[in-house]
Amino acid sequence: MYDAVLFDLDGTLIDTESIALTTGLAAFAAHGHDVDDAFMHALVGKDEPTARDIIRAALPHADLDAVNRHWRDGFAAGVDAGLQLKDGARELLARAGRPLAIVTSTGRVGAHRKLAIAGIAGAFAHVVTLDDVTAPKPAPDPYLLAARLFGIAPDRCLVFEDSETGAEAAHRAGCTVVQVPDVVPSQGRWAHHLAPDLLTGARMARLI
Repeated sequence: MYDAVLFDLDGTLIDTESIALTTGLAAFAAHGHDVDDAFMHALVGKDEPTARDIIRAALPHADLDAVNRHWRDGFAAGVDAGLQLKDGARELLARAGRPLAIVTSTGRVGAHRKLAIAGIAGAFAHVVTLDDVTAPKPAPDPYLLAARLFGIAPDRCLVFEDSETGAEAAHRAGCTVVQVPDVVPSQGRWAHHLAPDLLTGARMARLI
């Protein structure tokens, strides 16, 4: 049914969204901005420029450079302390039986760093990052590029995503989408299969 399997990274394969949420809340609070979980959830799955625009619209007088420095330092420390794989991730990578790729809204340096720390870099034939496209998720471009790198049609790709933004991108590209929500619940508007965990999603999509 599928010639390749494509994975989002943050919140899908590795548990970084919880780190981003905790360190983000701390960064905003340190600079006098009392934001809540709902505000932070609106940033999940967004590339950095888009997230910055959302923050600027909500907090027009905030010193975003100072907040971002605080947040980056806190997040980097959290990542350096070690990254946990999401439930079933290692087993799914081993059992997928297809060429694998990462499709992430993280920049190239950050994506490869996370993959190395998580110990799964060697599993992937390609890593498509924010730096590789001009239109990031929810545009279909990152997933279209991944399919093109494999030389296959997008409808031959199975995608695992956690966020609405990522699921929309994969759906618009014409891929089959398994969505496994992380910190933000979802009704699976853009998903072909909405699953509680990676292995259940893989079974629903008849990958394993």
